[in-house]
Amino acid sequence: MTEEPQSTGLPAREQSVLAMERRTWSGPGAKERAIREQLGISPVRYYQLLNALLDDPRALVHDPVTVNRLRRVRDARRSRR
Repeated sequence: MTEEPQSTGLPAREQSVLAMERRTWSGPGAKERAIREQLGISPVRYYQLLNALLDDPRALVHDPVTVNRLRRVRDARRSRR
C-alpha cells in the first residue's frame, strides 16, 4: 500500500514561487524574465508574495529547506540595517 503525499494547503501559485527559489540562474535578468514568463507577474509582485510566504506555516511544511534558507537570508539583511 502506497501513501499519498499530504497536501500542505499551499496554493499552486505559491508553490511555483517556492519552486522558482530552488532554481539556480545563469546570469543577470534570467530570473526576472522567468518570473514574468512562467508566473505572469512582475518581479516586484513576486518578491512581495515570496516575503509573505516566508511567514506562512504552510510554506514551511511544503518546502522547509528553501523557506528556512530564505528566512536566514532575510534575517541577515535585516540585522545589517
